[in-house]
Amino acid sequence: MQHSRPELPVNRRDQDRPVSRHHSASYYAHWVKESLTTRVSKLICSIFLGLLAIVGLITFILWLSLRPHRPHIFLNDFSIPALGHGDGGGGPENAHISFRVTARNSNQGIGIYYDASQVTVYYREKSVGGYQVSTTLYQQPKNSTLFASTLSGSSLTLTESQWKQMLHDRSRGAVIFRVELVSTIRFKISSWSSKHHRFHANCPAGLGQDGKLLPIYIDKRCSFYFY
Repeated sequence: MQHSRPELPVNRRDQDRPVSRHHSASYYAHWVKESLTTRVSKLICSIFLGLLAIVGLITFILWLSLRPHRPHIFLNDFSIPALGHGDGGGGPENAHISFRVTARNSNQGIGIYYDASQVTVYYREKSVGGYQVSTTLYQQPKNSTLFASTLSGSSLTLTESQWKQMLHDRSRGAVIFRVELVSTIRFKISSWSSKHHRFHANCPAGLGQDGKLLPIYIDKRCSFYFY
């Protein structure tokens, strides 16, 4: 009869205890080096992104302050005195058109050159006169430039039929014209000048029975096309 040998007790704590690994000094040195490199890289990236954000903010502020705004055009006055006479003042040959158009520069620190300007008066979408400014005009910042003239003689191209139609419109309450200002401009910032830009400004002008501009059209801002 064989007797079974008693089993020795097994210490479960020894089985569950993780095996300790011993690393060399070179391993720890490499780990510390990689950790420092990662931290330095993150610090450099943070500084770079911070500087980039500051530069971007400064650039945006400068762009807002130096961005040129187009001029604002207003019709101040427009009249045909002959239309105020009951008989039409003797016809188109004795008529003349007076007008004042203001171009306002609202920019702070930015001037405007008007290299060439043309003012044309239209009645029922047909030109009845105009004049041209061939000299270059410089407009200071926060300033206004006046385009004013009196059209008569060769600068006024009114026909007899157009004049009769105007008298007919007058009898019905108002005679409607359109004043168009076309110009080529450049913006001036310190010693730098921009490229040329062209604009069209259209100003409606309604005359009453006295041949003068109706109140609703006085100093009215004109529509503006800029390219």
